Formats: sequence, C-alpha cells, structure tokens
Amino acid sequence: MAGEVLIICCGFFVFVLALLAAFYVFSIYNGLISLKNNIEKAWANIDVLLKQRTDLIPNLVETVKGYMKYEKNLLTEITSLRTAMMSASTPGEKAKASEAISSSLKSIFAVAENYPKLEASQNFLKLQEQLSAIENQIADRREFYNDSVMLFNTRIHSIPDTIFASMMGLKVKEYFKVAEEDKKVVRVKLDEEPKEAEPETKGPGPEAKAAEPKAAPPKEGK
Repeated sequence: MAGEVLIICCGFFVFVLALLAAFYVFSIYNGLISLKNNIEKAWANIDVLLKQRTDLIPNLVETVKGYMKYEKNLLTEITSLRTAMMSASTPGEKAKASEAISSSLKSIFAVAENYPKLEASQNFLKLQEQLSAIENQIADRREFYNDSVMLFNTRIHSIPDTIFASMMGLKVKEYFKVAEEDKKVVRVKLDEEPKEAEPETKGPGPEAKAAEPKAAPPKEGK
C-alpha cells in the first residue's frame, strides 16, 4: 500500500515538473513570437509612411520647379533619391535612402524662403505641412522599431532563448538607422543663381594719360 502511494506521489511530481517545463517552453516560444510580430508590425507602420512620403515627392517637384529656376540640381537630387528609396529592400537600405531624402527636403524648404511667391503658394504650403508631419511620424516610429529590434536581438542571444531561437530559425533583425560613415555621404549640391556681370570700370587709357598735363616741378629757392 505504501509502495503504491509512493509511486503515485512520484508520478504526480513528475507530471507537475513536466507541466512546468512545458509551460516554460511555451512561454519562451510565445515571447519570441510576440517580439517578432511586434517588429513586423512596427516595420509595416514605417513602410507605410515611407511610401506616403515617396508618393508626395513628384507633387513637390512639380510645384516648386516653376519657381526655383536656379535649383535644378536640387530637384534632380530628390528625384533620384526617390528612385533609390523605391528600389531599397532592407531596413538598412531604406534607412539610408530615407536619411538622404530628409536632408534633401530640408534643403528645399530652406531654399524656398528665397522665393516669396513659392512660400505664398497654398499647394506648396500644404505639401510642406504633410511632409513635415510624415517626417515626425517616421522619427517616432523609428524609435519604437529600433527598441523592439534591440529587445529581440538581446533575447535570441540569451540562454536559454538562443536555443529555441535557433530551433525556430529566428535570426538577428536589422535596425532602421544609418551608420555614421554613411551619414557623411548624404550631400546635396545647390545651384547658385547666376549673377549679372557688372560693367568693368576701366581706368584712363594711355592716350588719356598722355594728354594729362604734367605737374610743374617745384622752383628752387634763391
């Protein structure tokens, strides 16, 4: 009788341990999946904003090109950056293209201050407001995304999570940010408005000099 009770107790103890182990495994699995889903959701929110900003750039170029007659390089630059953004695929590539576009937009808005008629354009003001709002939203969501990536990457390198992450095929996620050496590449060259040549003020020619009366030498005192 005592033996049967002991067997039952041991069986119950093993069952409890197995249940706790299963719960622990499931908690790790669910935690990693939850972090992975948070990253994907955060990235989807950023990607939507990047697309919205990309779609507004042609409208901006079309609006300002009639006013900025001497900023052709600036408009060509942001058009090419838009193309680079559309061809980017990884978060790192999109971060680099996004950083360049942000810098180019700042240059356009700064140069626009030299064109009062452009600054008075309702269409331009509306585009400027929309693009500025999107820039702020990208900055906020980028911070949340990078925090989620940092937490996920830390978890999959920690024991015992790293074992389950390897079994699940989970890999390190890429941050949405630009390396310091890549930031130096972002440069926007502005065209300068050509200045009208000032008329040269020529001095008197040799003939005029010859015609000028020479000063009489001072008389010697007696």
